[in-house]
Amino acid sequence: MCLAIPMEVLKIDGQSAEVQVGGTRQTVRLDLISEFPEVGDFVIVHAGFALTRLDREEAVATLKLFEEGLNVELI
Repeated sequence: MCLAIPMEVLKIDGQSAEVQVGGTRQTVRLDLISEFPEVGDFVIVHAGFALTRLDREEAVATLKLFEEGLNVELI
């Protein structure tokens, strides 16, 4: 089973972005995303790639579901 998670974009450098969720930071590639994100946007991340951009409300709602199901703090 694969899991993709919403992460907030902190910094963009060309086709790479630094993203964060729950205190974990990661650098991801932006080559596959159809709607290029801006700093502060949320993106769905899987296997080191941003797959799609999400609006903040949808991302927060999804992260709350993860928090409830996994009993972790992500927001």
